[in-house]
Amino acid sequence: MAVAGMHNLKPDRVITAFERAGWENLGRHGKHYKLRKIGNPNILSVPVHGGKPIKAGLLRGLLKKAELTEEVFLALYR
Repeated sequence: MAVAGMHNLKPDRVITAFERAGWENLGRHGKHYKLRKIGNPNILSVPVHGGKPIKAGLLRGLLKKAELTEEVFLALYR
């Protein structure tokens, strides 16, 4: 899928998609949810700021750390 599918995604659904990919939700720290996955040294920090959507650039960075492609992530998001 094109990057156009990566715009204005809801933070709660983004977190759920990462959980479906095997990431463990460590809970909320301030206005961010932290997620970790065994075997991946990165901690993902997903902002939840009053329901504002996740911007495409931030999401691409999270996907890179999570070692997921846009196509796989969007399939998990739906």
